Amino acid sequence: MSKHPLQMFEYHTWASQAILGRIKELPSSVLSQEVNSSFPTIAHALTHIYAVDKMWYMVLTGTGMPEALQACMPLNAEILSSVDEYANLFAQLSEQYREWFRSQADLEQTILLDNPYAGIRQTSLAEIVLHLVNHGTYHRGNVSTMLRQLGHASTMNDYSLFWYQEAAK
Repeated sequence: MSKHPLQMFEYHTWASQAILGRIKELPSSVLSQEVNSSFPTIAHALTHIYAVDKMWYMVLTGTGMPEALQACMPLNAEILSSVDEYANLFAQLSEQYREWFRSQADLEQTILLDNPYAGIRQTSLAEIVLHLVNHGTYHRGNVSTMLRQLGHASTMNDYSLFWYQEAAK
């Protein structure tokens, strides 16, 4: 089995915790401060990333995409009040994903994905994982921009930095 999807997922987990760690260094009001961006607040962006991560976890573990979407859409309204709450939520879901990875013999196996927005297609489990990572990267970029709009620097969370951090372990 290729280790690339798992490595990409580990990057996703690391990068999410890195951006959460940066936000934790700032005044707690940063989480709920309104900005003119893709999301009204950083908390809304983090909630969206989590809701989508949870939805894809459900798909990977056998729930149809329409049902997973229906189950996870309400999560977008569950705005948390602290960075620690987000960090814990993301960490718990990451552990669930890791358990799922341990149970997979072949990430190249395909499933029939019924995406209500785009239609039906065969896709591999690895492709879903890579999409999950790409989605998180995109929205962490939104969060970085939002931080800058609020007058704060973000933190580097590029995949290339992850390489060096992992090599140092």
